[in-house]
Parts: sequence; structure tokens; C-alpha cells
Amino acid sequence: MFKSGFITVVGRPNVGKSTLINHLMGAKLSIVSNKPQTTRKNLNAIYTDDESQIIFVDTPGIHKAQNKLGEYMVNVAKDTLNQVDLVIFITTPNGMVHPGDAKIMEELKGLKTPVFLLVNKTDEFTQDKVAKTLENYAREVDFAEIIPISALKGKNTENLLDLVKKYMPEGPMYYPEDMVADVHLRFMAAETIREKALKLLQQEIPHGIAVEIISMKEKENGNWAIEADIICEKDSHKGIIIGKGGQTLKKIGTWAREDMEVYLEGNVDLKTFVKVRKEWRDNASLLKELGYKE
Repeated sequence: MFKSGFITVVGRPNVGKSTLINHLMGAKLSIVSNKPQTTRKNLNAIYTDDESQIIFVDTPGIHKAQNKLGEYMVNVAKDTLNQVDLVIFITTPNGMVHPGDAKIMEELKGLKTPVFLLVNKTDEFTQDKVAKTLENYAREVDFAEIIPISALKGKNTENLLDLVKKYMPEGPMYYPEDMVADVHLRFMAAETIREKALKLLQQEIPHGIAVEIISMKEKENGNWAIEADIICEKDSHKGIIIGKGGQTLKKIGTWAREDMEVYLEGNVDLKTFVKVRKEWRDNASLLKELGYKE
């Protein structure tokens, strides 16, 4: 009896959705940073063993949209709720119900799909806060399972996959058994560059950047030549991204290249450029060009 199914992982920005998926997969598939709204598109992480195949859908954080990009991200996250076999809702131990979570739980109440509540980052809060969070959230939705965890530390996650399998239906193997993600290498390369930029740049700039892979070619010797544009909204942001003497841009490229050479299994010649496209997050045609389309 082989089981398979799709699980969407939802929650506010920066509650640890991508960290959890990376931990369960045992590999870094989604980019992670300490800044909200890091994930912008769905990514299917594919876990396969002898008895099951579980496809985790890492969604953008559900938040109050401020522009067309934000609207796209929220719609992508909400649209998955009715298309999966299980929903994992992640929050943090705030004690009282977070206003952003209250809106998400309104979306969850009408679902026929079972919903897990995972209270993440328990190692960063007091036991009293964790207990109050579990109690208050349990009043709002009839959760199938309620589990306090620390995805980053791997606390209380060791039996999570077994618990998930109990809720999966019998089904086929949707993807080849050696496939771990359903994204193209160009997407991974762009996200790698964006992750490094997120880690290096100031708080207000990351929301206003995107990365577009201009060319990506594999050479006969297995090495790669990649050219990418980092797109920002303001001329002042361009200067910050480049940095004094080009040092910030150089560091972004160096860090990104190191990660790329691991999953591309070859040397990478990476060239990065910075371009200003004013208000690109509210430009529908440009969003589509960058791959943000329904």
C-alpha cells in the first residue's frame, strides 16, 4: 500500500515555513532569511521513501498586500488550500492569537481538508507563552493535530513525517523517486542570488528587488556561465546594492556562486548586474515577465 499526497504549508511571513520544509527534506531547497516575504512562489519539495511520496508546497506568507506583487503572493498561497490533501499551518508562540493568524484561520475554518497546527520557534519563547498559544489557537479551529516544534533546532520534529503519512491517501508516485524539487535550475539560480542579497541588504530594500537570469549555459566540461540582473526600484537602492567600490555586489556574487557550485556540480562563472525598473512590483507586464503570473 503506497501512499502519496500534497501538503501545503501556510502561515504569516517569517514564521519558519521554508525552514521546516528544508529540515524535513534534509536539504536546502527553499531560500531562507530573517526578513519577511522571502518566499514569493510555490515550490514543491518532494519527499520519497519506500512506502510514500509526500509533496510539500512551500507557499508565500499570507499578509496584507501592498502592491500587485503582494496580491500575487497572497493569491498563490490561498489557492493551494483547496488543492491539497493536508494543510500545515505554522505560527509562533505569541500567547494571544496574532491578528494576521486570525485572518488565515478564517480561511481554514471552511476547509474539509485536515489541518495541522505547528507552533514553531518554541525554543525562543517561555513555556507559558507556548501553552497559551496552543490553548488560544485550539479554540479557533478544529485542528487535526497540534504540535509545538523548533524547525531550526529539529525539536519535536522527528515523528512529524510519520504523523503526516497517516493522513495521506493511497496513491501513485507522482514524481521520479530521485527528484527532490519541481523547479528549474534557472529558478534556483535566481533564488540563490536573491537569498544572498536579502542577507546583505538593508531592511527596506529586499522587498524591492528581484533577480532575472539573463543567460545560463552549461559548458562542455560541466562548468557553467551565468549572467543575472538584480532588479531594484530606485537609483539610490542601486548604489546600496553595488556598495562602495562594488564590494556588496561582489559579495552577493561570491556567496551565490559557492551555493550554485554545490547543486550544479561544476565551477560557475557568475556575472551580476544591477538595473533600476521603477515600481516594478506594481507593473503587471513586468511581473509576468519575471515569472510572477497566476
